[in-house]
Amino acid sequence: MSTYTVVKHLNATAVQQGELPHPGVGPAAKDDPVIHHAYYQWVPFILFFQALLFYLPHYLWRKTEGGRLSMLVSGLHMASLLLSENEIKINDDLKVPSKKDRDEKLQQIRTGFINRLHLNRPWAYGLIFCELLNFLNALMQIYLTDWFLGGAFLGLGRSVSEPVTKDQMDPLDVVFPKVTKCIFHKYGPSGSIQKHDALCVMALNIVNEKIYTVLWFWFVVLVVITGLGLVWRLLTMILHSRSTSFNRLVFSMACPGKYNPWNVLKVTHEYYFGDWLFLYYIAKNLDNYVFKELLQSLAEDLENRHHARYKILPLDVEQELLKKQWDDDAKPPISP
Repeated sequence: MSTYTVVKHLNATAVQQGELPHPGVGPAAKDDPVIHHAYYQWVPFILFFQALLFYLPHYLWRKTEGGRLSMLVSGLHMASLLLSENEIKINDDLKVPSKKDRDEKLQQIRTGFINRLHLNRPWAYGLIFCELLNFLNALMQIYLTDWFLGGAFLGLGRSVSEPVTKDQMDPLDVVFPKVTKCIFHKYGPSGSIQKHDALCVMALNIVNEKIYTVLWFWFVVLVVITGLGLVWRLLTMILHSRSTSFNRLVFSMACPGKYNPWNVLKVTHEYYFGDWLFLYYIAKNLDNYVFKELLQSLAEDLENRHHARYKILPLDVEQELLKKQWDDDAKPPISP
């Protein structure tokens, strides 16, 4: 069976005047250009395949990350509500840890982070790869859908957004016709193949046109958001160890609150990007009060490591110099 519409009969005026029963349906010569609509029966399968492609980056990240971050921060989501020396159970899945449990968990995070210092690059590269894969996947989905619909998808959203005049065809009726011409082949009495001209009602196109219209706008949103996400990731790679104002902004967004400038400077300037990124996601998954304690302890660890390796300035002098650097960085540039 072949379903198609005749290009010369895609005439809104002829349909309104009753000269044609449906858009694209009418008598056609052998050489008249036609539009075949072979996609009709494959729509559910293609949508399922596209859903799998969208899930692929998430699946790869879960396999790469292995739940490491979740294991580190589990049990500390309610730690900021700590008022008792004993654990308080709210329900089967939620509890407020005791002070002892919180301190032990913070020590685990601190130890785990320090032990893998400068070894978080594979984790960071895996995250960046999956973010890039998300962007490429969104672009590929657009062109895959356009190929599937015979080149009619790229301009679909723009065509739908434009007003349609009385003498113009609705673009959705061109791409997703509800009634088409059909050719059936069957054997005749003598065994020869006979062609039968008929009408086919493509009822699912009433749903398909809405699905693909929404998909067009959704793909545009995805491409823009994932593209901006990659730009943001590039900025973090460039500025994470160069700008204290940038770090203050980033960690304030991840975990709102005020932080000791010395702690932020000490930690962010010493870590590689992989360590910095892992610390950023720890901040996003901890309460402000708990993260401030973690940041303080990490800064102290770095200070102790420096004292053990090098002869450095006294702590109060170094803090004063770092505070001055923080203030200078926060000042607006002087206009020429």
